[in-house]
Amino acid sequence: MRLSKTLTAMAVASVLLGGCQATAQQSAANDPVVVQQNLPEVDISYESFTLDNGLRVVVHEDRKAPIVAVNVWYGVGSKDEPEGKSGFAHLFEHLMFNGTENYDDEYFGPFERAGATDMNGTTNSDRTNYFQNVPTPALDMALWMESDRMGHLLGAITQEKLDEQRGVVQNEKRQGEAQPYGRVFGYLAEQTFPEGHPYSWSVIGSMEDLNAASLDDVHQWFNDYYGTANAVVVLAGDIDVETAKAKMNKYFGHIDAGKPLKKMKSWVAKREGTKRATMEDNVPAARLYKLWNTAEMGTADSEYLSMLVDILASGKNSRLYQRLVYDEQIASMVSGFQYERQLAGQFFVIADAKPGVDMDRIEAIIDEELAKIIAEGPTAEELARTKFSNAAGFVRGAERIGGFGGKSDILAAGTVYHDDPGFYKTSWDVIEKASPADVQAAAERWLSDGAFVLNVVPQPKYTTAEPQADRSQLPEVGELPQLDLPELTTFTLSNGLEVALAERHDVPTVQMRLIIDSGYASDFGAKVGTASYTMSMLREGTTSRDSLELSKELESLGTNLYASASLDNSTVSMDSLVTNLESSLEIMADVLMNPAFSEEEIERKRGLWLENIKKEKAQPTAMAYRVLPKLVFGDNHAYSVPLTGSGTEASIESLNRDDLVAHANTWLRPDISRLVIVGATTEAEIKPLLEAYLGEWQAPAANAPSKQFTDVQPQQEARVFLIDQPGTPQSTIIAGHLAPQDGVDNEIAIDVMNTILGGSFTSRLNMNLREDKGWSYGARSSWFAADEAGMILASAPVQTDKTKESIQEILKEFNGYMGDEPATTDELEKVIANKTAKLPGAYETKSSLLSSIVDTLEKGKGMEWLESYGSRVRSLELDTVQQTADDVLRPDALTWVIIGDLSQIEDDVRALNLGTVTKLDSNGNEI
Repeated sequence: MRLSKTLTAMAVASVLLGGCQATAQQSAANDPVVVQQNLPEVDISYESFTLDNGLRVVVHEDRKAPIVAVNVWYGVGSKDEPEGKSGFAHLFEHLMFNGTENYDDEYFGPFERAGATDMNGTTNSDRTNYFQNVPTPALDMALWMESDRMGHLLGAITQEKLDEQRGVVQNEKRQGEAQPYGRVFGYLAEQTFPEGHPYSWSVIGSMEDLNAASLDDVHQWFNDYYGTANAVVVLAGDIDVETAKAKMNKYFGHIDAGKPLKKMKSWVAKREGTKRATMEDNVPAARLYKLWNTAEMGTADSEYLSMLVDILASGKNSRLYQRLVYDEQIASMVSGFQYERQLAGQFFVIADAKPGVDMDRIEAIIDEELAKIIAEGPTAEELARTKFSNAAGFVRGAERIGGFGGKSDILAAGTVYHDDPGFYKTSWDVIEKASPADVQAAAERWLSDGAFVLNVVPQPKYTTAEPQADRSQLPEVGELPQLDLPELTTFTLSNGLEVALAERHDVPTVQMRLIIDSGYASDFGAKVGTASYTMSMLREGTTSRDSLELSKELESLGTNLYASASLDNSTVSMDSLVTNLESSLEIMADVLMNPAFSEEEIERKRGLWLENIKKEKAQPTAMAYRVLPKLVFGDNHAYSVPLTGSGTEASIESLNRDDLVAHANTWLRPDISRLVIVGATTEAEIKPLLEAYLGEWQAPAANAPSKQFTDVQPQQEARVFLIDQPGTPQSTIIAGHLAPQDGVDNEIAIDVMNTILGGSFTSRLNMNLREDKGWSYGARSSWFAADEAGMILASAPVQTDKTKESIQEILKEFNGYMGDEPATTDELEKVIANKTAKLPGAYETKSSLLSSIVDTLEKGKGMEWLESYGSRVRSLELDTVQQTADDVLRPDALTWVIIGDLSQIEDDVRALNLGTVTKLDSNGNEI
């Protein structure tokens, strides 16, 4: 269950149960003593039951918000595909969103109206899942919809729908493979598992197999795998088990159990010897992947290897990061993960080489550090640190009832993978007791062979109930609860820093964000990228802590601390456990007030930063957003900088310590800042701490600086800019023009107008290019609203041979919206329903509440204004939306940036006669 350090927390969940303490044995007599640290208590309580037809149901009651997470998992993934049918599990997942026999329309529609959030479906090697968070009154609707596609799907699947979703999936495959390193994992699957092994093909499958999928295949797949006996439904949130039993029997009790299934338990396919291959691809840096086939998910060895990969290759404090990136500076990135799957695991180490570095040199260091682990084991301190860090991550994940890594996800994974909703407890029992010797032995053990075992058991005799639910119409969504946000307490520190506090005591964490009125725009007249570089350097050491000491101390506390810049602001953000709040705040103050700006760290970061700019230029969307602002705002504007904030190679190469110190001394000051806090604390508790650690932060004697903005005139005619990316299977289309700034009086009307055009899944642009045409994996529009000006942006990655037609369709949607196809009553009602119904669950997490409070205060508004959002949206009239489209949209003056294989698309684009056509290089310079 661990594909990243974040997901690792899912498997160590039970460290938080019963107030356990993190302990570690010493691996050697000379190891430092590891100090015990108390961990917070989090208990994912649940009850489970099984319907007569075999459907397993897990219920977790959490009444903090009037929402329910509905998480449906089917025990089928790409490993269950027969030969010649690769990609079918994922294709079928897409078909599940295209209507049923009793609701033959887009699946997202009723949920958008009801305000659903965290809504999606995903497929991996071992399972397929569908999930959404809905307001409590919409639960019947959600269960009706989920049960309708579980039991009443096939009559609604037509050849037209199959062809449409086949095209969408193939575009998803093209989009993935068009990214740097996008072909790697499909190739690795083929090379590391024997022919016929269920993991020897990718989840998304091959183009040939997707083209061969037929309606008969759809019916066979549904009948084979989508019965109730192969499914699990988790309901988490505002619900109890008795209510769940009644509703689940009503909506699901009549559905067939499905066919008996043969399920493989393990096939590790352990390897011997070394096999090497080289792949050529359009990538910005040479990258090394090194992996071993290992123990399957749920075994002790898999848990040990997951901890080992954190110590070896995950994060700044890992051994390989310190050797390759920090000390020897021959790699720009190092990462690793234990890829846990039901039949087998894989242990990955990945590294990006700096230009000119021999890959053999990097591999030799990887082998050297792994040999040390095998010979000596990790230190007790390393093992304790990774346990605590992952436990802290789980606390934050357990705040949510739904979505990836939320409580419903954890319970569903345990049930499907291990037949135990609370399997995370078993997992932690292994982790909590793990010693350095255990990890060392696991590392050594996986140089031997594996095994294959198959057990066959008879399936129980299941029965079905008489249908109870009325399938002729959707259940009505009941009256939705009103938004009720915590009160905002404001006070001012002795140094003049404004503080806003919203109390939220659901889990013992505190999040805070310091907002400074600077951002990329403050670079105007200076070197672009200075603000971002300066803020990033705050985490690279203070006058009393070097970079590694700082990182290690934060990890040991389970604290997240970030410093960054956006277009209009710079921020320092902290997320701390309450138990470690004071220690964390002391570090935050040190980072803010005493940055070292070490010459050594500046130079180390410079190389990584330049590598990142190269990667941005290799990724089409990032490249477009580097180029577009200068084209829209012109050369002489604070916003005419790359929207990534990374600057240019020339500006970053010329940056020096004096530039960074000058920026910090000019802009990092309390009189142009505000601190917003959300969490389990009170003014009486937090104010003395803030005074103690931030009270000495004083504004310089010089007057407060302000950003300088010049006037910018809207473009009067359309222009086209082409950037060549030879051999890519997709074209990336970005179009934009000037628009109103953030905080204008009609901001809600602009937002709603844009949502209808391209701001949601069922928007006009996405339904046209993705759902109707199948030319794109996703098309959208957005209103990029900054403090002084904004942009309307439309974007669509499309298959190369449909570039011209896609541009025509985007223009058709813009022009129709302003012409004979204006926004309709139905579209407006759907958007209003979605934006208002999801409000009660929109602030479930501290981070979402914190972001909204920050945005509200930046607009000069208060909590009453934020709480009245729903009524303001509901009062919006159709005429206003239509007039807003006429006032804001200017399709005849769009600036188009189109990135693709110009040998295939340039003539077609020029034939459209959109406007002057100019070819640019990846830096945005005319060629």
